[in-house]
Amino acid sequence: MPRYLAVYTMQPEDLARFRAMSKADQDANDAVGLKQWAEWEERNAASITDRGGMVGKTLRVTRDGIAKAVNPFCGYIVVETESIEAAARLFENHPHFSTFPGDGVDIMPFLTDPAS
Repeated sequence: MPRYLAVYTMQPEDLARFRAMSKADQDANDAVGLKQWAEWEERNAASITDRGGMVGKTLRVTRDGIAKAVNPFCGYIVVETESIEAAARLFENHPHFSTFPGDGVDIMPFLTDPAS
């Protein structure tokens, strides 16, 4: 069955707005969102092949060297479904953007098989 990389995205200004909330409001949002996220993972466990994780600040390496970079990527997960459309449907109303300040999830197919 095909595997898909799902990349969680978030705009810096949305994160800044979230971080500007009081600690109590952030904690209350986290309590709700983390429960919803765990329930989402439980409902979709059969499709998740790598839980991935959230990621932090970026360094970009080019032929010119290493430099700080900014991108909207804040996490990833790998899922296995019969089609990219089925993979996308897994993420409809996902807590990443329905509760947390994320703005979307980009889904893309792996074009090579995993290393054996």
